[in-house]
Amino acid sequence: MKDHWWWRPGWDVGRRFYTWHLTFDGQTDVHRAAAAYREGLAELPDLTLIPNRWLHLTMQGIGFVNEVDENTIQDIASAAATRLAQVPPAEVELGPAVIHPEAILLPARPEKPIHAVRNAIRAAIGDVLDDVPERAEGFTPHVSVAYNAADRQTEPVAQALAQLDIPPAKAHITSAELIMLHRDNRMYEWTPHTQVPLG
Repeated sequence: MKDHWWWRPGWDVGRRFYTWHLTFDGQTDVHRAAAAYREGLAELPDLTLIPNRWLHLTMQGIGFVNEVDENTIQDIASAAATRLAQVPPAEVELGPAVIHPEAILLPARPEKPIHAVRNAIRAAIGDVLDDVPERAEGFTPHVSVAYNAADRQTEPVAQALAQLDIPPAKAHITSAELIMLHRDNRMYEWTPHTQVPLG
């Protein structure tokens, strides 16, 4: 496993990024599962355990705040409101956990309703911008419960997960959030911009 917190191109302390996430405020079953993983993994060194307030399902980036003007962002949010109104809310399951080279994540299933949300968001961005950032392909919906914070062997993490029996969480997908994201503190933290309901 590799350290997740290396600086990706364009990122640095103080930079903010417009992106769309699904977030889980008030979703007690998601919080239950995440807390159980935090407890079960707490003895492992060099893991960034994600608190409930920063749990998220990454959807679709737009661009750095200093490179996208506020009128463009407002237009994208308005277009997303129109398009997401046609996408019904959904319930998905998160988990059980799997190991990624840089994280421990809960796959989201079924994937189809989450892809529908992302496709609507991408279409809304395309209504405003000539080019939609990021690729449409290769998107695998998941919620991370921990990030790896140092290079390590996978086996201790796999052994710790094998000792856990945590039922999957039920998540209610009723809105998408446009946020201003940063990673200054070795954690993905954000300021909300616009919450757009589904359905």
